[in-house]
Amino acid sequence: MTSTAPRSSPLHAVHEAAGASFTDFAGWQMPVRYSSDLAEHHAVRAAAGLFDLSHMAEFRVSGRGAAAFLDLALAGEISAIEVGQAKYSLLLADDGGIIDDLVVYRTADDVFLVVANASNREHVAAALEERAEPASAPFELADVSDDTALIAVQGPASRSILEATAGLEVTGIDTLRYYRAIPASFESTPVLLARTGYTGEDGFELYLEPARAEGLWQAVARAGEPFGLVPAGLASRDTLRLEAGMPLYGHELGLHTQPLQAGLGRVPALGKPRFVGREALERGPGADARVLVGLVGEGRRAARAGYLVYASDDSTTPIGEVTSGALSPSLGTPIAMAYVDPAFREPGAQLSIDIRGTRLGYRTTTLPFYRRKKD
Repeated sequence: MTSTAPRSSPLHAVHEAAGASFTDFAGWQMPVRYSSDLAEHHAVRAAAGLFDLSHMAEFRVSGRGAAAFLDLALAGEISAIEVGQAKYSLLLADDGGIIDDLVVYRTADDVFLVVANASNREHVAAALEERAEPASAPFELADVSDDTALIAVQGPASRSILEATAGLEVTGIDTLRYYRAIPASFESTPVLLARTGYTGEDGFELYLEPARAEGLWQAVARAGEPFGLVPAGLASRDTLRLEAGMPLYGHELGLHTQPLQAGLGRVPALGKPRFVGREALERGPGADARVLVGLVGEGRRAARAGYLVYASDDSTTPIGEVTSGALSPSLGTPIAMAYVDPAFREPGAQLSIDIRGTRLGYRTTTLPFYRRKKD
């Protein structure tokens, strides 16, 4: 899986034809934008955006021992989810640090699809293989990343667009709940249709074989044109997920972060008798460990990852560090996520951030920054 040459999505030619600008992301050449970051962001909030997520990593775990294996390997209680249900979970190191955050779908009684971040594909594969110890029942672990394309439709019009997509056959989309998935097909090709999302809006993900991805992308794009659907790149995806307060691996999550610090204390199932990292989580990260908070700023200048946070304009010792930040397109104010000393975690704390030599005021707030209006 290791290669010095950047990889291309099965939709690369489609993105080129649409005039996309590309960036290297986790060893992949992926579209960062097509028109403008702001236009794509606002389209997702008002109508819908079409995303290529084929760089994500997928692993299939199957067999009578699959559920028991995943209960040991991951922090969540995977055996408790129903067929057709999805669960957000964490892959932890022995010391409780986060190797990756991922989503697990139960697609059949003894079949699970584990979706991991592209940048962590090799790390996740290695960790899962190491934990594949002899179990009470056999199971098979397979890396199916190269056999899987992933297209996402996000935004309030997403369901209507999929219902209008020619060639997409799906029964039950009108009753499909959040964090659920159902089988579908596109021109006789099997599709897994999921309703999860990473933008704060309603949305769907479509998993299928790479050879049929271009046809499905174009069919969705044609169906979505009357609704205001636009192709959207990584730049708008980042501002959308930041507004939604969703952590990004390598920014808010990492090997030196325990779930409790990141506001994910409910994700691990401490009621399970055993999983990798459990003992470390029981000990906790320490009373002085920094915790993740949301920050809202004054003016129009946005803090960026790595900027230092201070208790006041004249203090010299930083009490935190920004992990993600931007000028929120939806709210019109600077927003950021940062790890700060626990004494400053409560909403309303007045802090300052050094932005290129100037201290600007920020206050802590609860996450997320943006909540969509639900039907």
